[in-house]
This record gives sequence, C-alpha cells and structure tokens, in this order.
Amino acid sequence: MIPVNSFKGRTVALFGLGGSGLATAKALVDGGADVIAWDDNPASVERADKAGVPTADLRGIDWSSVASFVLSPGVPLTHPKPHWTVDLARAAGVEIIGDVELFVRERRALAPNCPLIAITGTNGKSTTTALIAHILKASGRDTQLGGNIGTAVLTLDPPKDGRFFVVECSSYQIDLAPTLDPTAGVLLNLTPDHLDRHGTMQHYADIKERLVAGSRTAVVGVDDSYCVMIADRIERAGVTVRRISSRQVLADGYYLDKGGIVEADSGATHKVADLSAIQTLRGAHNAQNAAAAIAACRAVGVSEEEIVAGLNSFPGLKHRMQPVGRRGDVVFVNDSKATNADAAAPALSSFDRIYWIAGGLPKEGGITSLTGFFPKIARAYLIGEAAPAFAATLGEAVPYEISGTLEKAVAHAAKDAEKDGNGPVAVILSPACASFDQYKNFEVRGDAFVGHVRALDGVAMLIDQETGAN
Repeated sequence: MIPVNSFKGRTVALFGLGGSGLATAKALVDGGADVIAWDDNPASVERADKAGVPTADLRGIDWSSVASFVLSPGVPLTHPKPHWTVDLARAAGVEIIGDVELFVRERRALAPNCPLIAITGTNGKSTTTALIAHILKASGRDTQLGGNIGTAVLTLDPPKDGRFFVVECSSYQIDLAPTLDPTAGVLLNLTPDHLDRHGTMQHYADIKERLVAGSRTAVVGVDDSYCVMIADRIERAGVTVRRISSRQVLADGYYLDKGGIVEADSGATHKVADLSAIQTLRGAHNAQNAAAAIAACRAVGVSEEEIVAGLNSFPGLKHRMQPVGRRGDVVFVNDSKATNADAAAPALSSFDRIYWIAGGLPKEGGITSLTGFFPKIARAYLIGEAAPAFAATLGEAVPYEISGTLEKAVAHAAKDAEKDGNGPVAVILSPACASFDQYKNFEVRGDAFVGHVRALDGVAMLIDQETGAN
C-alpha cells in the first residue's frame, strides 16, 4: 500500500468504491486525509464502512471545504454526459483526479528519480506492460507492476530510489492524471475505441497523447496516422521520441525485419533480438510489443543483454495467445481474452493452419472483419449464443460444426487436428465474443479451456497447474 501523504489533514471527496476505488480510499485514509467516499451501489458503501473508510452522500457535503475530488476511472468524466458528482465538483471549482495522479504525486514527493514506465494504446498494452515488467524482474531489479493490468496502483509498494514501476494506463486513467510524468512513456497504437466515453476519435487520441507528452522519453508506434502525428508533434515540443514499427523500416527507432527487432540510429542498424523462436511473442502485433519493451527498457538503463534474456524467458500473458499444451504436431492456444473480432485477429494471423473455437455472447459486427483469415481455418467449432450467426458468416468458406459447449468443442477440435497430417497445426480458443452467456468472465472461460485440454489423453501441458503461467 502507498499511503497518500500529500493530502494529510485535507478533505478529499471520492466517488466509486469498487476494487481500485476502495484501495484508493484506504490509501488516502492511511495518509491522513479526511476522506468522504460514496458510491451509487449501497453494497459498495457498506463494504467501505466496514473497511474503515468514512462515507457520506456527496450530494449533501460542503464542497467548499474539499481540496480534491478523486473519481474512479470507470465513472464518466465527459461522455456520454458527466456523472452527477463531476458536475458538483466543477461547480465548486474542485480539481478532479484519479488514482494514477495520486501515485505520481507521491512518487515526486518520495522518490522523483525512481524509474516509471507507463504504457498505453488501444491494443497490446497489457502484453507490453507484462513483458517490460518481466524483463526488469528477470534482470534482478526491484519491480512493481500495476495499473489497468489488474493491480490497483496504490496497492503497490511505496516509491523509493532504485525501485522500478511499470504501470498500464487506460484512457480513463490518463484523463484523470493531469501531471503524469513517466521516465519512459509508451503509446503503442490508436484505433477507434471507447468513443462512447470520449465522444470523438480526436478527443480519445488527445487523451492518449498526454501520457507520452509528459514523458522524459516517449516510445511511440508509428503504424497508424494518429500516432505518427503525435510522435512528430511531441518531438517538436522537445520530448525525446523513439519510434517503433512492425510494418516499416525506420531510419531511427526499432522495427521488425525478418523475424527480429532491428535498432536503427541515424541509418546505422543492428539486430537486437530474434523473435522467431519465442512462442509467446508470435505475430507482428507482438513484434510491436517487443519493440516497445526494448525501447522503454533501454530508456531506463537496462542493457541489451538483459533485455534479450528477458525476451527469451517471457512466459506470455495468461489468456492472450497463450500456448497451454502440445500433443504431437498440435499446439493448444488459450486466447480467451479475444472478446471481439479485432482482438481475435492477431491469433488467427499468427498460425498457418487452425482449428478455431469461437463464439459466446456476440459483439456488434460479428466476425465479418475476419474473412481474410478464413483460408487458414481448417475447421471451426462454434459455441454459445453467437453460433448460428457465426455459422451464417462462415457459410461455405469454412467447414464448421455447432459444438454448443466448450468441452465438446475442445474434444472435437483435438480429434480432428490430430488427424490433420499437414504438419504443425493449432487448436485455438479465440472466441471473438464476450463470455457472459456461459461464463462469468473471459478468465473463467480460459481456465475452462485449459482444464479441457489437460483432460485430453497424451497432452504435454506447457503451463504450471497451480498458477496457469507458462
């Protein structure tokens, strides 16, 4: 826990008492702030009361006495309309911030020189965050990993000299962190996302830009037009920029070439790492992630040798293109985190012959955007509510069966894949759907897939039975 001492003796209002919100409230209380917390969910308020966090309906407090208002990232700040608490705070002229902002203020107060790597982007940020943290830990550095990846940032150990922080930041968190100042900031890519919360693509891009604009060194992917403009703009403003690409040769920066990451410096090049044999970093999208990790780690003083060792030992991110088992020429891949078609595309692009398990609670657009990958799919096994619609899209282009359940789909896909006879093949759970029709979340769905694979005869598991890690 990081006690938030910067508000000691001052009144802080807080709204949103879910996991990260409650952790933030506790950090403020531990730091001596006079906290007034609230949530629209009575159960969350009751849980906060039991945890020793003072609560009161923010409609009835004296906002003139409030120093700052801390808003949980999941609560609307601007679109589709501001939450009622936002209106109250703005009317009183109270600053509105989030947990990441509290963290960076504590870092500046306690250990302003301890390295902070902050990562954002539409796609790939969790893998990149995990990869960076793994490289740092594998090199023996004191490393703290948190933020949007699943561990509330204020539950980490306090900043101190020599301690490295790796923090994944969503657009919501950046929007509530006006003084975010990473040692190295990473912006991977930008595609339309969360526009219901940001209104326009430009507003979304502007928020993401703040993370790298405040960085000492900015690592920016330049494979989309928004990021190209951001890299150019912040460089003109004096920020050191390291560009990365998985699609083009760069004169300066890191790019993918013949299965490896190449560093270019004023046109001079050398190959930093060979990714071709690293199963957990398959595909062009992971090349971008690896390039970002290399650039960010170099910016905080990690040697090239340490980076390469970390890349080679990276276990992968659970539920994201995770090889979990092997039987002969068949590899079983857990990509349960692919909850829409765009998220499923990387897995489908990374293997040449696929037995594809797909379906669940469908998202708008279905799988029509994936038709370019259909020639790679030997057979599809459709589950959940989306099965009839996916079958209609596959039509005569891809042989399929409506398996209904994941257990049946795994059994049938494994049997068919074993008889394939065309060299290495993959049985992939990449649902392109939410899980909620059959499972609590994508993690539970992914764990169920692993369990069904483990139950097959003759499968050599590639992950630890207790932790689920490779």
